[in-house]
Amino acid sequence: MSFGSNLAYSDPRREGRDDVYYRARAFGPDAKQLDFTVVNISPHGLMARCDDTLETGDRIRVVLPHAGTMVAEVRWALGGRIGCQFERAIDLASYYELISVMVKAK
Repeated sequence: MSFGSNLAYSDPRREGRDDVYYRARAFGPDAKQLDFTVVNISPHGLMARCDDTLETGDRIRVVLPHAGTMVAEVRWALGGRIGCQFERAIDLASYYELISVMVKAK
């Protein structure tokens, strides 16, 4: 079986994200509070701007409305931005309430 180079590749881990701009309380692996702004979010993770230096694999805690304190693993860090995957997904009812709060704060 041969695949042509013109076929689009879809990353199955990729899911829709909701764009937000929300200053959240977050704590680094050393429990120090971080300067943290959520830029986009999904039930499984988020991207944020963070002035503190974090490394891939670091575990952080992020306090989110209606979802509570979420443990997340830093999957990538680049130029003051980080991508994180939540240890457990946010249930959809809580996620919709969370988005409602975050969008109003925008």
